[in-house]
Amino acid sequence: MEQFPRGRVAIVGAATYGMGESPGMRPLDLAAQAAVLALKDANLKLAEVDALFVCTPDDALSGLSAAEYLGITPRFTENNRTGGSAFHSHVITASLMLEAGYCDTALIIYGSNQRTASGGLVSMRLPSPYEKPYKPLTPLSSYALAASRHMHEYGTTREHLAEVAVAARNWARLNPEAFARDELTIEDCLKARMVSDPLSVRDCCLVTDGAAAIVLTRADRARDLHAQPIHVLGAAAATWYSGVDQSRDLTVTAARESGQRAYAIAGVGPQDIDVVQLYDAFTINTILFLEDLGFCPKGEGGRFVSGGNIGPGGSLPVNTNGGGLSCCHPGMYGLFTLVESCLQLRGQAGARQVAGARLALAHANGGTLSSQATMILGTADCV
Repeated sequence: MEQFPRGRVAIVGAATYGMGESPGMRPLDLAAQAAVLALKDANLKLAEVDALFVCTPDDALSGLSAAEYLGITPRFTENNRTGGSAFHSHVITASLMLEAGYCDTALIIYGSNQRTASGGLVSMRLPSPYEKPYKPLTPLSSYALAASRHMHEYGTTREHLAEVAVAARNWARLNPEAFARDELTIEDCLKARMVSDPLSVRDCCLVTDGAAAIVLTRADRARDLHAQPIHVLGAAAATWYSGVDQSRDLTVTAARESGQRAYAIAGVGPQDIDVVQLYDAFTINTILFLEDLGFCPKGEGGRFVSGGNIGPGGSLPVNTNGGGLSCCHPGMYGLFTLVESCLQLRGQAGARQVAGARLALAHANGGTLSSQATMILGTADCV
């Protein structure tokens, strides 16, 4: 068994800021605003932060820049960059450090002005020399390749992909912070402009600005800071490759490994999870991750998401804020899955609240299905 402090570290602050469009703001401006809100939520001051975890799209040394910007002198900074899964990896590192007594208050932040700065999805991954001659649309074409293979192997259809997009939009329509809230139908998705076959524009995440932040501390301290601390029960990450051209099976991701390990640490299984937050950069992600995380058998993901099963009123609430497809996607969406999990477990999600939610799974993806990280979060009575 992996040595992880199950339940002994908790999230005591969580916030988002500037989702959608925030003209005139830099990534660090946005991240700092989210940090202030998360610390206020945690009843803590900036000066109490002694471990800072940050990954912004425009600064490879953002650990230094963010500390200076916030006016703090942390004992430790980290800006591990695995794409959207980086922030879940930050939680793992922070949890181990908190348990060891190396730090007392860990702040994890992210911000991006991707929409107002460039208007397009920015990829930080170097192109693969084996893919480059074919001029792929990076990262879209890699996910299209996985979708094509899943269709070939298991009979998954564009209608199944559309079900994912429509479910996300139906959740977003209940979320006043979501960027895309207009009605979306299966027919709309099937008629949408094709971008990289078989993925249309409706299968692709939004391009938005936005920031998120969470604050972690030890559970014995958390009870004095927040009335509803959310405990980290299990966490694991796995990386199988960088470029999707190195995948041995395009229909299976490292989520299979990270999920199994996170479940084992938490002592729960997929059948125990009340709410699921997945990194849905593209509709095929949701199908692949639901399979690899054990919510349905491999190859059954398309049928599993059909009929509104993962939307409001369905049997498994997935991406209850609208996800990267309809809520926000500032370039790296991972931290937003953790914030939404906290809101759901606290009962603070408003019209989209899942009644009685006690256990949440938050899963993030980095690169082109390259790096996967899974978190199991729970209320105090689940520890």
